[in-house]
Amino acid sequence: MMVSLYPITIENHTFIAIDVQLPKTNLLAVKSDCGYIMCGALDVCLLNEKLHDRGIIAGRAVGVRTIEQLLDAPLESVTIAAEELGISVGVIGRDALLKMKEKEVSRD
Repeated sequence: MMVSLYPITIENHTFIAIDVQLPKTNLLAVKSDCGYIMCGALDVCLLNEKLHDRGIIAGRAVGVRTIEQLLDAPLESVTIAAEELGISVGVIGRDALLKMKEKEVSRD
């Protein structure tokens, strides 16, 4: 198994990309300080139902195989906390991350 963590920059903001190469699939995520986007392995229902009290800001894109595809893909599902931030289904991954960055800046 290979695990890669590396910084990526979107509009002068730095995020951390995580790529875990597993047998027959990859686990992909990009995180900000307050939330993240992830590949189809993310269980949005679990986050919304069982972990609702945590207010996790997250979005899921399906059918992606690389971090670049994750950034360019429309989100297929998002958490309630992400919706409250203005991140909705269909928003492109990189735009969702920039919304998260806006939240980080506004709370500083």
